[in-house]
Amino acid sequence: MAMVIAGTYLRFAGDTARLVAYEGLFFKALLIVGSAQFSLYYFDLYDLKIFRSNLELAIRLLQSLGVSSLLLAVLYYLFPLLIIGRGIFLISLGFIGVVIVSWRMIYNHILKTRQFDQKIMIVGCGPLAKSIAGEIIEKVDTGFKVVGFISEDPGKTGEKLINPSILGDGSQILDIARREKVDRIIVALEERRGKFPDAQLLECKMKGIIVEDGIGFYERLTGKLQVESLRPSSLIFSEGFKKSKLTTWMKRVSGFSLSLIGLILLSPLILIISILIKMDSRGPVFYKQERVGEMGKIFKLLKFRSMVEGAEANGPVWAGKNDDRITRIGQWIRKWRLDEIPQMVNVLKGDMSFVGPRPERAYFVEKLREEIPFYDQRFYVKPGITGLAQVKYQYGASKDDSLEKLRYDLYYIKNLSSLLDLLIIFETIKVVLSGKGAR
Repeated sequence: MAMVIAGTYLRFAGDTARLVAYEGLFFKALLIVGSAQFSLYYFDLYDLKIFRSNLELAIRLLQSLGVSSLLLAVLYYLFPLLIIGRGIFLISLGFIGVVIVSWRMIYNHILKTRQFDQKIMIVGCGPLAKSIAGEIIEKVDTGFKVVGFISEDPGKTGEKLINPSILGDGSQILDIARREKVDRIIVALEERRGKFPDAQLLECKMKGIIVEDGIGFYERLTGKLQVESLRPSSLIFSEGFKKSKLTTWMKRVSGFSLSLIGLILLSPLILIISILIKMDSRGPVFYKQERVGEMGKIFKLLKFRSMVEGAEANGPVWAGKNDDRITRIGQWIRKWRLDEIPQMVNVLKGDMSFVGPRPERAYFVEKLREEIPFYDQRFYVKPGITGLAQVKYQYGASKDDSLEKLRYDLYYIKNLSSLLDLLIIFETIKVVLSGKGAR
């Protein structure tokens, strides 16, 4: 907003009276800002990461500003009263570009120097401790820096674990925290009975050092749950997993409305895809498949057929990359997630929600529930056309992929809300437009 006003001030050569008298400046500026933010979001310029090069940043910026200009051109054509002066518009875009580039350069410098990172020490050396450290090391924009680990075994002091080393054992926590100037201690012990250093951690807490549970810290850090380290008590006593009648009702109403409107608006596209599928290969247009829904209820999922007829004659198989069972039209509709459109009928029928965990096949469910802890907990809500796991992770085609997606699914179920659903829908649009993660 400030850049548009500054552009207007410059265009009027500093004439404050003309600036104040300019009719509808606030709303016109708001429109430019809104379209620019929309484009910047969909070109990942709000993604807090370091681009591979300044050239990539410049290209993304030019693309986003170009799309923003096209959006505004359409709006100006439809609503001429919204038009702002051409000179003001060009100057404002220039200011926005300069500010974004300058901000990213300053931000990248701060990330590289890590001068504002909080120093954290991890108590524990198991899978949870390694996962937390790995996430912080991999993502330079977390705001944290791991100074080291605390082991239950005094003999392991000095050993390297991932990158930082083991600094000592549970009896030295306070001394090490003072020496390393630790801001936060993360307790990530896999087994706490008889080994929990409560006295040392209490002293640290009294000294003003933040002490945090590893499960909760990992959740906030990554937006998912570390399933392997979860204990039933962690789920039982957590603040989430609230399934209120109001939230359930709002999900049903919003899902029904979105699906009904979507089917009406997309009816011409549905007709075109149906014709192309029939022209491309033998078989029906739609494909019905049994899936596991809420509370384990089996329902018939409806999709556009994207594989050759009889693709699973030898039994259920996960779709692989460059799967030769996928038809030519199937490759196209899967890339842009158009094969999912008929699932809106399942939402209308009440078998699914618009947002929720991906509905899985009973054959795979039986295998995964034996191998992955807490897998059945994902069936306490209705499955969805889209979901947090679908937009945050690639297509799942293995046990490891299913485990990673379950981490996101449980986070979604724990933090279920209409706002989270709305954010997932926005992210889904971006994923569909980019064609990411399809198979």
